[in-house]
This record gives sequence, C-alpha cells and structure tokens, in this order.
Amino acid sequence: MRRDSLLLATFAALEGAAGVAFAAAAAHAEGGANLATAAQFLMIHAGAGLALSGLSEKIARPARWFSIAAFALQGGVALFSGALAAGVYGVKPFPYAAPIGGSTTILAWLALAAFFATRRSSATGVDGA
Repeated sequence: MRRDSLLLATFAALEGAAGVAFAAAAAHAEGGANLATAAQFLMIHAGAGLALSGLSEKIARPARWFSIAAFALQGGVALFSGALAAGVYGVKPFPYAAPIGGSTTILAWLALAAFFATRRSSATGVDGA
C-alpha cells in the first residue's frame, strides 16, 4: 500500500475506535446525546475513510486533490466530533470548532463527489487522470 493510503486507513481506524468509545460513554454520561452524535459521525466516517483508502489503491494515478479531500473528510469529522465530546466534559475547544469541522466535512464530501463525477470507468478500475 502507498504511504498516504496507509495513513488514511490508520486515521480512519482510530476514528472507529473513538466512535465506539464515545458510544459507550454516551450510555453513561450526562449530555449523552452529543456523545452519541459524535460516535455516529466517527463510525460512519471511519468506514468511509477505510473505503477511500482502499479505493485510492485502485486509482491508477490518484489526483492530489483526491488525497486532500479524503484527509479533509477525516479531519473535519474528527474536529466536529471532538468539539461535541469536549463540550460534554466541560472543555471548550477553540471558537467555532464544531461548525468548522462540520463545514470541512461537507466540503470534503462535495470535493469527492466532483472527483468521481469527472472520472471515467476503465477495464482496470477508475481512471485517475
């Protein structure tokens, strides 16, 4: 595997672990709804990150912006979920951390949509021109 694919997969797996931990904490903590939301976002995007990591191995020449969008997706959801979880425990992250993380996540999904909309299928996989 390429280094960026391995890094993305590692980051996604850590988000999955954090998601499970937040889900367990949500069952016991006051403000559990925010923790449950954070857990849900982390676990969904962990799966997406693992899928993007695997897909990047199939793309002949992945565009740099594919990698940037994939990492922005993981970073955005980590920031969003981290801000939600921090608030439950009385920690104030930097101002607008959750909206910045959420907006980054949305923009990353849109960038990925644009990337895939501009690709064409080939017999060997996704053309990465």
